[in-house]
This record gives sequence, structure tokens and C-alpha cells, in this order.
Amino acid sequence: MSTQEQNGRIVVINPNSSEAVTASIDDALNPLRSADGPDIDCLTLAEGPPGIETQCHVDGVVGPMCEMIRRENARTDAFVVACFSDPGLHSAREVASCPVFGIAESAYSTALNFGEAFGVIAILPGSVVRQQRYVRQLGLSGRYAASLPLGTGVAGLEGDETGDRLVEVGRALISEHGADVLILGCAGMARFRSQAARALGVPVIDPSQAAVVQAVAAVRLAAAA
Repeated sequence: MSTQEQNGRIVVINPNSSEAVTASIDDALNPLRSADGPDIDCLTLAEGPPGIETQCHVDGVVGPMCEMIRRENARTDAFVVACFSDPGLHSAREVASCPVFGIAESAYSTALNFGEAFGVIAILPGSVVRQQRYVRQLGLSGRYAASLPLGTGVAGLEGDETGDRLVEVGRALISEHGADVLILGCAGMARFRSQAARALGVPVIDPSQAAVVQAVAAVRLAAAA
């Protein structure tokens, strides 16, 4: 039996085609890796757009992502869909033979443990609309402060100045909307989490980390059953 088979394996799928975003996610997950596993592999969906920024983008990656899950299914113990729109989450759960975690759903559930009202730092105004709809569908409107956009697409997250803008938007969510815990509303924001938490003095949740924490627990508990 291989080490991977003993430890288990989590596959984190970046549904956009940006290798830079996948690398950022991969780096953010290092604190969750351990010698006794499970192994955490981050994959890029080559068929995806450079950034998932519209509902059409969300809808367009569902088929290719499900095909990737079918290919990886036999040697995977949990999947994570690493896009804050949770594209194809329910379809993925039909295809996969193991648990599938969406990073937005995981981040929202994690935020409930850290504060009374969560705010989301979004990328674009269109992202705010999708987040408002998703929060309503999940029945969490009573704990939702607001979403506010950075005003940049996924590609724009690569600049260092994005961290300052992210802190600015986070401060507005706290002072103007009453948020006492913040969620980064894109997997590509991962490298700014520590900066934002230090500057703002409230818990800041990276959604990919939140989802992988839950996936690690699921894999380990399944192995112990």
C-alpha cells in the first residue's frame, strides 16, 4: 500500500485556468499539511477561463470540472472546489464517490464560529450579487453583514497593492456594516489573509483553508471509523 493510500488524498480544484491562483492556494494550504496526511494536491482546470467573474463563467466550468472529478475519483478521498462561487458543487457531489466541499459554503459555516456578522470582500460588483443570492439560499441572511467589491478581477489580485485595497474594503465592512469577521471572497486573495488580519484586528477567513480544514477532518474520521 502506498503512502498516499495510507494517508488519504484531498484534491483541490481551481476551476479557472490561472496557474498563479493555483500556486497561491497551494501555498496557503501548507499549514494544513502534515507527515501523516492526508496528502493535499492542487489542480488547475485548464479548460476554465482565466478568472471566474460572471455567472456564465460559473456555469461554463461545471462540465469540465465534473470530468476532472471522474478522472481523479478512484484515488481521492475528498474534493474541494476552490472558487468562491462554488461552481457545480451539487453536480460534483453527484459525480464524486467521496465528500465534496465548496470553499464559499465552508467559509460561511466557519465564520459562524468566529463572530455574529460576517462580511465578504468580493472582487467585482457582479460577485456581490452572486454572494447575496447564495447567502440567502443557505438561510444565513441573519448573520450576513454585507459584501463589498475591490473593483478588480481575478488577474488584478496579483499586484501587491491589492493588499492595501483589501484592508480598505475590510475596514468599511467593519465600520459601516457591522462585520466582526471577514471572509476573502476569492481563492486568489489567499496571500493577503495575514496582512488583513493584522491590520483589521478581526478574524479573516481564507475560504480554501476553511474548506480543506473540513476535508482533512472528514478524511481522518473516515479512516478512523
